[in-house]
Amino acid sequence: MDPALRTDKRAVHSISKERKPLRLGFLPESDCAPVIVAYEFGLFKKHGLEVELHGQPSWKHVHDNIVHGELDAAHAPAMLPFLINLGLTPEKCDCMSGLILSLQGNTVVVSRELWRLGVRDAATLREQMWQDRKKKIYTFGFSSPLSTEHFLFWNWLRSVPAPPCTDVRSECIPSEQLFPLLKLGYLDGYCATEPWGSVAVQAGVGACLESSATLAPGHPEKVLLVRKAFARDRAEEHEHLIAALLDAAYLCEQPENRSLLCELLAQPQFVNAPVACLDPGLIGPFSLQDKKCGSIARMHCFYGPGVNEPDAAKASWLAEFVLKTSNSRLRTSVVNHTFRADIFRRAQRLLPPELRGQPAAQSHRSSLVTT
Repeated sequence: MDPALRTDKRAVHSISKERKPLRLGFLPESDCAPVIVAYEFGLFKKHGLEVELHGQPSWKHVHDNIVHGELDAAHAPAMLPFLINLGLTPEKCDCMSGLILSLQGNTVVVSRELWRLGVRDAATLREQMWQDRKKKIYTFGFSSPLSTEHFLFWNWLRSVPAPPCTDVRSECIPSEQLFPLLKLGYLDGYCATEPWGSVAVQAGVGACLESSATLAPGHPEKVLLVRKAFARDRAEEHEHLIAALLDAAYLCEQPENRSLLCELLAQPQFVNAPVACLDPGLIGPFSLQDKKCGSIARMHCFYGPGVNEPDAAKASWLAEFVLKTSNSRLRTSVVNHTFRADIFRRAQRLLPPELRGQPAAQSHRSSLVTT
């Protein structure tokens, strides 16, 4: 691979000669792509970093390993740094993010039984739940609590005025376990990051009714999560880590690289899902089950103007869900100190001019294929 990305060799040398390897975690979801590409194609090394990848089964493992210092950084749900900082997770810790790794990428899936009964959208799901209110309590799964998936699903379900919402169970389940639990009937549906919606659809046990690309286009989905102490004490490494992931995000965004990306992520040590199930979200178009909804050409956004900077608008969108308070000072403090656009901009300066916030020039080589 030769992505032709230039770095400051003096800075690289000063990092590599004295630092221990960075421990970087990732979740088995399609949007871990920039982390995997940076590792597999030497972009971390290009920026003078020694990185160890550590797959994490769930958000709870990411949370625990970041809080206790077992991981230095992680591919994590965008809501997680806010939840940790506010003490809404099992343990509170000063965390932050200087990089948005991906936008959107979630799907709403219901069981084939509900599809057979006529469920096609939020209104028909509400109607079916109302009809069954004396027979059962519906159960829906999410990979992490108070996540974008969680809030998108409930906003979608509540977007229709009638009939009234019935009692519903909400279960937090690791992504790769959602599909088998739907198949076994323990779940009636779920909202999850790809490819776990496509896995259920292609196995014939679920139907995809909605996507976050239609429910909340361009919403922040995954971030690079670090402790504030790490960002302070190992600032140079942190900035080079962001720069390497931006290099990788650019490569992940290119259409000509998506087929290879599917093959890479399908490997057992990464996402561990069939290539055919990774294709819809990464190559597209992603078709919803109801043909009237059309198709989505761009499920995951990895790179481009407005994608990667952890700006105040993205922070405010996320904080709105978890910070139900009229205390404007607290809201401003959480927004300003959890997403750090200043660190992102410093990391950007480590990249060549054509990659600083804009798609690269035509002459920039973007292929993942090794020559």
